[in-house]
Amino acid sequence: MLPRHVLCSVLYGIALVLAVPESFAQPYPARPIRLVVPYPPGGGADNVARPLAQKLSEALGQQVVIDNRGGAAGIVGAQIVAQSKPDGYTLLDDSSSRAVNPAIRPLPFDTMKDFAPISMIVINPSILVVHPSLPVNTVADLIRLAKQRPRQIMYASSGVGSALHMGAELFKYLAKVDMLHVPYKGGGPALADLIGGHVQLVFPNIASGLPHVKSGKLKGIAVCSTKRSRAAPQLPTVAESGLPGFELYEWNALFAPAGTPPEIIARLNAELAKVLRMPDIQERLFQMGAEPAPGTPQELDDYVRREIVKWEKVVRVMNIKVE
Repeated sequence: MLPRHVLCSVLYGIALVLAVPESFAQPYPARPIRLVVPYPPGGGADNVARPLAQKLSEALGQQVVIDNRGGAAGIVGAQIVAQSKPDGYTLLDDSSSRAVNPAIRPLPFDTMKDFAPISMIVINPSILVVHPSLPVNTVADLIRLAKQRPRQIMYASSGVGSALHMGAELFKYLAKVDMLHVPYKGGGPALADLIGGHVQLVFPNIASGLPHVKSGKLKGIAVCSTKRSRAAPQLPTVAESGLPGFELYEWNALFAPAGTPPEIIARLNAELAKVLRMPDIQERLFQMGAEPAPGTPQELDDYVRREIVKWEKVVRVMNIKVE
């Protein structure tokens, strides 16, 4: 039998080992990571997430598995992440609807308090496109015509609170015009009816709208970014062509549950930034019309807060309600 003092030392050593936090015992990540995309497969957020998940899997040495949980404008998937253990193994690839939802829908979580920001992923500028029969060629033309024909110009959207809807409402608010909203069950049907001449304009993201402009089926009026787009350098911005202050982006960003350890957030932020600097990833994203936009967690937090304030004002002033 071991002497008492030796036995005590052994037991003390075992206790120390058992007391070591799991994060130290097993360097992160030690198992596959679930990346929740709160939208159906094949959509914009999903198309951005898949190539990034593959590269992050290689960088982290563990599989990053996409889990599509669509429903309620991203709320279903976001709630899953908000209620997950904050250990870095469940992440959220959310979109610009995140900043609109608090203003128009009851939420089962707090958008800012229940999540830890990691990094912006991409921004995807929107584009103002109209049917060729609409007698406008500039933003100023559209504003003038809309004032002459209140509620006669119809704009399509993919539903109340969608980026297409909110972009048009922001345009109406800043331009002080009134146009008629025609909601559809998706961006595809909205664009199809615009091409068919059943509505007059849409604010899709540039990846969705630009191919129809290049084919001549639609007329491109302006891009909705602060500077001209590399994908369509011939088009002016909305701001420079008649409506100062107008900006509209669809974006994707990476979040974790609140309480996720800072060292895990920092690791994910650094690896994502490296992936977004890879030439093949940048080219693939550019082909989607998206621009890589890595940044710090604080920059993402600040941006989302500003967007929430902006859309809350638009929703209030324009009296937007989910029916």
